[in-house]
Amino acid sequence: MRHWLIKSEPDAYSIDDLQRDGREPWDGIRNYQARNFMRDEMSVGDRVLFYHSQVKPPAVVGVAEVAGDPYPDPTAFDPDSPYHDPKSDPDDPRWILVDMAYVGHLQRPVPLPEIKEDAKLEGIMVARRSRLSIQPVDKKHYDRIIKLGGGIVHR
Repeated sequence: MRHWLIKSEPDAYSIDDLQRDGREPWDGIRNYQARNFMRDEMSVGDRVLFYHSQVKPPAVVGVAEVAGDPYPDPTAFDPDSPYHDPKSDPDDPRWILVDMAYVGHLQRPVPLPEIKEDAKLEGIMVARRSRLSIQPVDKKHYDRIIKLGGGIVHR
């Protein structure tokens, strides 16, 4: 099992939205490295830290898990979608996605400043100003953030 961090702006899609929906296609990823992580490295059952970005302070707020194998992102083929890519071909899709399933909220959010100050989280990608919306996370860093957040609450 691998561990990941996914970023989402809570006004676009929040951990509460994922809780309500239960499972959601993680669409609209238009960065090749993030796409490659989903396509080549994510596996069903991998645990995912859910990170709210573009808020003050940004924070890890919950946990999801990869709930399906990668498949073509249909928003790439939809001319009405903000994620439409006219160069993406349904017979050879450029963009893919995986489904994410809700696992739980953290007892308390773990804000980015706290992540940056914690010596046990040295090297975690999110603390290095990475703009990637999908990032690998070492198991020790995943476990530390869960601990700092007071554990996973299954609401």
